Amino acid sequence: MPERRRYPSDLSDARWELAEPVLTAWRAERRGRGLDIGRPPDHDLRSLLDAVLYVNRAGIPWHHLPHDCPHWNTVCAYFARRQAEDVFDQLNTLLRRQVRKQEGREEEPTACVIDSQSIKTSTDVPTSAQGIDAGKKIVGRKRSIVIDTVGLLLAVMVTAASVQDSIRRPARGVRESASPASAGTS
Repeated sequence: MPERRRYPSDLSDARWELAEPVLTAWRAERRGRGLDIGRPPDHDLRSLLDAVLYVNRAGIPWHHLPHDCPHWNTVCAYFARRQAEDVFDQLNTLLRRQVRKQEGREEEPTACVIDSQSIKTSTDVPTSAQGIDAGKKIVGRKRSIVIDTVGLLLAVMVTAASVQDSIRRPARGVRESASPASAGTS
C-alpha cells in the first residue's frame, strides 16, 4: 500500500513505540492459535490503529473512512477483535502505569473516583438499551467512569439510564469498596 498522508489523529512515532509491542504480541498470539495457514496480513498494525483513531476522533461511521486508509471492513473487524480480547484495556493500563510512575506514584492506584451521567440518546438507539432516569427525567443511557486520583481512566460502563448506581456491579479490576482512609493516599 502506498504511503498515505498523515492525519492529526495519527499516532506519533513515540506513541507508536509504546503501542507496537502490545499489538504485535496480540497478532502473533492470534496467528499461533490457528494453524498458521492462509495468507499473511495485508495491512500493518499502525495503519489499522491510525484508522481506528481517525474514526474515533472524527466521530464518523466506519464506511466513511478516507480512501487512503485500509478498507473500512478490515479496520472495523480488527477493532472488534482487539476490543473483544481486551487489547485496548492492556494499552490503557500500560499508559496509565507509565504516567503514574512519572508522577512519582505507585503504578496501581489505591483510591478512585466514580461518577455517572445520564444522557439523552438518539432515535437510532434501541429501546431495550435505554431507560428512564426518574430523578433527572431523562430517557436514555447512563455513562459511568472510574478514574484514579490523578484523573486517569480506570473503567467505563454504559447502561440504561434506569439502572441505579447503587446496584451496578463494580468494573473489572476495581475493588468493590475502598477504605475511606485510603482516599487521599494515592
